[in-house]
Amino acid sequence: MTQDAAFPNRTFPNRAASFWIAARETGELRRGPLAAPAPGAVRVRTLFSGVSRGTETLVWRGLVPASQYEAMRAPFQEGDFPYPVKYGYSAVGTVQQGPAGLIGRPVFCLHPHQDLFDVPADAAHPLPDGLPPGRAVLAANMETALNACWDAAPLAGERIAVIGAGVVGCLTGRLMAQVPGTAVQLIDVNPDKRAIADALGLDFSAPEAAVDGCDLVVHASGDPAGLETALALAGLEARIVELSWYGDRRVALPLGEAFHSGRLTLISSQVGRLPAHRRARWDHRRRMALALDLLCDPVYDALITGEDAFEDLPAAMARLADDPSTLCHRLRYAAPPES
Repeated sequence: MTQDAAFPNRTFPNRAASFWIAARETGELRRGPLAAPAPGAVRVRTLFSGVSRGTETLVWRGLVPASQYEAMRAPFQEGDFPYPVKYGYSAVGTVQQGPAGLIGRPVFCLHPHQDLFDVPADAAHPLPDGLPPGRAVLAANMETALNACWDAAPLAGERIAVIGAGVVGCLTGRLMAQVPGTAVQLIDVNPDKRAIADALGLDFSAPEAAVDGCDLVVHASGDPAGLETALALAGLEARIVELSWYGDRRVALPLGEAFHSGRLTLISSQVGRLPAHRRARWDHRRRMALALDLLCDPVYDALITGEDAFEDLPAAMARLADDPSTLCHRLRYAAPPES
């Protein structure tokens, strides 16, 4: 236990528990000491974290290709791919030690699943008034969806299809539906996703019933078949934005059919870099602040489809990886004893 000048009558724990993928589809909690926070750092006591099912399932199964080991490193990751590795990037907690203006404030951090951790103060993003900590676990996904909107540049009145009703697809569809005059259809092979679309105010369709001739198609299903559907739904000179990441899988596409005659544009979107037309005025911190503001809308609670205690994550991860109905799965952390 350590003391802090801001709280002379309280002591703070200096041990932490973190979730590690120790081997293929094998998770464990590891406990160890925390050194005193470095100058300019904050110590955060975690309230909630979120499992990003798509990416974390690939890591869980050891499917990160060797060529992408560096590109796929998460902020504050420990260990190396394929394993053992401490991975994750959606933590929400309260600042226990650090600059006076941050102490006691709820913050979002791109940090793996861990109950107590230190990050530089500029890596702790204060939550805006009106955003509950339990909903803020969606911030990393909202940041991805926001970046996708910038890459796609949806225009007023466009007919838009979003393929894949996972968290990122749902968030992207909701954002694009707020552009005046757009008609957005959320497409998924699972008919149970209609309820999520209804909660977000989006039209829902199965792939075989989707309206084609779209001005813009966003693919976020993670399945190569979904990208084939995107090509089929795109109208003349339409834009297709690819949000899925396939790990080490190769993807075959029918580019010999209407791709050239339709003069289609295929755009890659990835949250690690801001689009070129934003970099002069935006940085990652400003983008995150906007993502957090957007999450003040309570409609996004519909995307949190389950919750477990952090201590149960090693067993829960196996279940989540095999459950396609899971959107964002939230982990709750036990409150520390009062000192």
